[in-house]
Amino acid sequence: MKFGDINAAYLFWAFLGVFLFYLWAYKQRQKAMEHFADKNLLKELTASFDIKRRQIKISLFSLALFFSIFALMRPQWGFRWEEVERKALDILIAIDTSKSMLAQDVKPNRLERSKLAVKDLMRRLKGDRIGLIAFAGRSFLQCPLTSDYSGFMLALNDLSISTIPRGGTSLSEAIYLAIKIYEGQGEQEKVLVIITDGEYHEGNPLKAAETAKENGIKIFTIGIGTEEGELIPVFNEYGDSTYLTDKEGNFVKSRLSEDVLQKIALSTGGIYVRATGAEFGLDLIYQKKLSKMEKKEMEGKMRKRYEERFQIPLVFALFLLLLEPFIGERKKI
Repeated sequence: MKFGDINAAYLFWAFLGVFLFYLWAYKQRQKAMEHFADKNLLKELTASFDIKRRQIKISLFSLALFFSIFALMRPQWGFRWEEVERKALDILIAIDTSKSMLAQDVKPNRLERSKLAVKDLMRRLKGDRIGLIAFAGRSFLQCPLTSDYSGFMLALNDLSISTIPRGGTSLSEAIYLAIKIYEGQGEQEKVLVIITDGEYHEGNPLKAAETAKENGIKIFTIGIGTEEGELIPVFNEYGDSTYLTDKEGNFVKSRLSEDVLQKIALSTGGIYVRATGAEFGLDLIYQKKLSKMEKKEMEGKMRKRYEERFQIPLVFALFLLLLEPFIGERKKI
């Protein structure tokens, strides 16, 4: 036996409270009657009253209350197998793992803030499949599309600037990899969310975006960073920090480049959002766009459907409540 609403069991505390209140009220009534009349006279006045019948009435009412609470707990036993249809949306998340994502104009840094935002998004997903792409000078499928959120979380936590050995940033590589992943998946909605500071050093991301559009992929872009930019901290093997420099020894300052991200999103029917400290943008994209997209039918699963049996204790409760008024409290002469 199992219960559909085990929380209703807390009502048994109310049942106990009613019982204790009855005992207290009964004792108070006895004391009041003893003050009203002498014990011998009291026996004569209550000679026609049957205390056992009253106890039976109270017992019937108590049992009715007990069975009512039991019915609210929705007891279940016996089951049948049924196929459950499941619909889901596929969402690929591509996160920039180049060194510029270590800039701290967004706390704690751009990469860590991006990972936190993806974790927040996962709390909104209900059966949707999610995959993870890491990209820098190359791109890599960190986690394939899956509804195993625990596995996805492990892959997300492992993401770092060392995930992709080749430096630089290639937005087009991430887009082409998404196209390859979605290849042969039919006409359903396909989603790619790119999180980056917008800087790129090779490839043609706009051309890649056009190819993505031809393959039915909508790209949503999130720009992280500030227009003023920030120096990029780097750490040596001893944990000492300094800042990244170019070949001439000048400090490299990474700035948010929104233009290309806006064009990528616009060309594929997606939207661009600039991440801020208060609102990163992923929740907004999911709420305004992704949650309203048509979801594809996934392979159905078989699950046990337990039979509801609350009717049985409910019938007992109703029977006892109907029986209680027919029991009088006077002795039969």
